[in-house]
Amino acid sequence: MAYEIVDSNYGKNWVKLLHVHRAGPVHTIREWEVCTELTLYSHKDYLHGDNSDIVATDTQKNTVYILAKNHGLNTPEEFGLLLCKHFLDSYLHVSRVNVLVEVHPWRRVQADGELHEHAFLTSREAVRMCQVRQPRGAVATVFTGLKDLQVLKTTNSAFVDFHRDAYRSLPDMADRVFSTVVSARWRYDALHQVDFDVAWQTVLKTVLEVFAGPARGGVASPSVQQTLHQTQVRILNLLPAVGEIEMVMPNRHYFPVDLAKFEKVGSTHNDEVFLPVDKPSGNIRAVLARSKAKL
Repeated sequence: MAYEIVDSNYGKNWVKLLHVHRAGPVHTIREWEVCTELTLYSHKDYLHGDNSDIVATDTQKNTVYILAKNHGLNTPEEFGLLLCKHFLDSYLHVSRVNVLVEVHPWRRVQADGELHEHAFLTSREAVRMCQVRQPRGAVATVFTGLKDLQVLKTTNSAFVDFHRDAYRSLPDMADRVFSTVVSARWRYDALHQVDFDVAWQTVLKTVLEVFAGPARGGVASPSVQQTLHQTQVRILNLLPAVGEIEMVMPNRHYFPVDLAKFEKVGSTHNDEVFLPVDKPSGNIRAVLARSKAKL
């Protein structure tokens, strides 16, 4: 029997670092977790136990710290590109680099109506992440994303007229609690003069705007699918550098508690007390890309 190693990589996972930029009394912090993965041209480490080409995972960890010290941390996308360039320039036997970055969300403490110079608190609305992949001789591919963005609205959500068969038990719901935990991941087709911070904030703002609608009255959602799609369309319209966006929106259910058997102690109609049910959950996913022009 003949066998072939068709793909491989190795690296250091979840290198944790806090970078403090000191501009006089005003400090700025970035706390990230960084994963690095290298693919080598040779498989002699696997096949023959020859470790001479292996850039140790400890070396990769040290590289993250040293580049952070020498270059600072601006955006995770820029740092991922820097790491890819460093590994490809420094080790000619490396054929591909993959970098993942996850951002811990900090914001400044407010004291007496002012933003504090050096005190921060966690603000975990959503977690920012990115992935940068670069094979040798090719342009880097940059993906950015957000996850763990849990949102809920108590009305203006329906789910009716879905497929009927012998297995259906869920009734039509003309109005329901709509909650989901949004994950999104988008690919940049252009990197020149992209403000990655502004783009990420644009995606976050758009997700919230499409989900919630105006402060007075909100917006109707006939299904999770349509809300997801409308969000993707608006993001691609707003960010021309983005070529494709994937979104996942699991349907976190909140079911009204059945109080029918308690008519002696109160009203049996219940539109106030709900049971949160996170598992099992419906899961809705779609990838929207720009249509390629036909020649």
